[in-house]
Amino acid sequence: MNTSFLFIMLDFFENDYATYKLSDGILSIRYHSGVSIDFDAAIQIVKDRLLMQQGELLPVLCDIRGVKEINKSARGYLAAEGSVLIKAAAFIIESPVSEVLSSFYIRTNKPPIPNRSFQSIEEAKRFLNGF
Repeated sequence: MNTSFLFIMLDFFENDYATYKLSDGILSIRYHSGVSIDFDAAIQIVKDRLLMQQGELLPVLCDIRGVKEINKSARGYLAAEGSVLIKAAAFIIESPVSEVLSSFYIRTNKPPIPNRSFQSIEEAKRFLNGF
């Protein structure tokens, strides 16, 4: 008996926290406006991202402008477990809140992948295209 499995790469997904979109080899994650991320939310966010990637190593663009807050345990989880299968990460920031969140996350959690913050999606994509 010959059994074969077909894996279909998703190119769009949405959960309670974010919208995920795969385009031109970059996975974009846009967090919903006003979202608060705790440890359980971080686990779901990573689980859904990994489901979309289906084992493929990708650069990730994270639009965190909508994030209202993220607690310490969630930041730790995202820096460690959340870096799995990510070549590099670019964070889109705008308000003072997202800028503070991004710089604090990078400085204190030291993710094991290349990462930078940008105010422009185009600049972020140029950075990620190098990976």
